[in-house]
Amino acid sequence: MRSIYDFIITPKKSRYNNTKTIGDKELILNTEIFNHQYVSREAIVKYIPLVTQTEIQPGDEVIVHHNVFRRWHNVKGIEKNSRSYIDENTYAVREDQIFLYKHNKKWITPPGYCFVKPIKSNYKFDIEQERPLIGVMKYTNKDLPNINNNDLVGFKPDSEYEFIIDGERLYRVLTQFITIKYEYQGDEEEYNPSWAKSG
Repeated sequence: MRSIYDFIITPKKSRYNNTKTIGDKELILNTEIFNHQYVSREAIVKYIPLVTQTEIQPGDEVIVHHNVFRRWHNVKGIEKNSRSYIDENTYAVREDQIFLYKHNKKWITPPGYCFVKPIKSNYKFDIEQERPLIGVMKYTNKDLPNINNNDLVGFKPDSEYEFIIDGERLYRVLTQFITIKYEYQGDEEEYNPSWAKSG
């Protein structure tokens, strides 16, 4: 079942990521269907579009927009699925809804997106755990020819969006919002809270 313009995907595990296994017990973290923080963003590509040129291939793992799998209630209180829904295991997504894909065991960013890892605040009297608007480039792309993975970069305010990828808390940032490449001072330390690694 191929689409002309859309990728056909299936959730990697399930539509929602709202449980944690602790020992031999499963803990339910959230029961609200509309909370985007507990919607799964991991999927597997089943079919690629007929007319779109892409490096993404069937079988690749992808990180998608949080609204793809999310359910919601309309103004009458009736539960609805997203526009992407075909059936419980099949969804159609546009190219701009895919933020990262894994091909041959390597994460790759499509044009327009990159992922930045926050760093710890090193200010003695700062109540925040991380430094604002600065981080380590985790996954760059061809839109940023002078920036490599592991470079220290700055980005515009309110341009970051949180994802958990392979147990790491990362910010998805549009490449156009990367503003500067910094030189390392030697006191930078990546920040990954313990809750991001659990589960």
